[in-house]
Amino acid sequence: MKTIGLLGGMSWESTSTYYHQLNKGVKQQLGGLHSAKIALISVDFSEIETLQHAGDWKAMAVILADAASKVERAGADFLLICTNTMHKVAPEIESAISIPLLHLADATGQRLHATGIQRVGLLGTRFTMEQDFYKQRLVDNFGFDVLVPESMERELVHEVIYEELCQGKITESSRKRYLEVIQNLGNRGAKAVILGCTEIALLVQQQHTDLPLFDTTTIHCEEAVRLALAGQ
Repeated sequence: MKTIGLLGGMSWESTSTYYHQLNKGVKQQLGGLHSAKIALISVDFSEIETLQHAGDWKAMAVILADAASKVERAGADFLLICTNTMHKVAPEIESAISIPLLHLADATGQRLHATGIQRVGLLGTRFTMEQDFYKQRLVDNFGFDVLVPESMERELVHEVIYEELCQGKITESSRKRYLEVIQNLGNRGAKAVILGCTEIALLVQQQHTDLPLFDTTTIHCEEAVRLALAGQ
């Protein structure tokens, strides 16, 4: 079994989901007392969040590249960045390590591409929805037509992530508002919606809507388990 490297803490709420799903996935495949081999470095999200909203991506790249190097030195065979947003600095992280990076957008794109769906909605932080580092990769690598919510809806989605989900707060009122955003994406032609922030699935799951949802956290973990157990 390969050792899965995790660069986490952004937020720890979703990183705990990664840890749970990876171990559950390995147990399901191998049975018994088996669990995943994991090397995890968890950063202080408060520092990252401050730099995010200041737009200092260079400083974040330095912090995360250093953390990724520590994950590699801990024995990881490949790396997962346990956050969609910080794939903004994935190139800098990749250049700091010699092990492969399992890119979250690629894992999600491959899963979605297999369904034949072309027009998709994308939810995430304002950075993920508005900048090209994530959605353009989906367009360039998989040919998707990517829709994002309208401006006021993007602010709502972003605010709930940082002020509620990253702090472990799950409210019915926010779930209702998210479902309205999802429905509006469907009304605009989206045939599925990517939950492009690792915390969103804490709030919205498939049973809440008829529109197919692609939870990036689950997809990322399933692909990591497949890689870790390849050849077993």
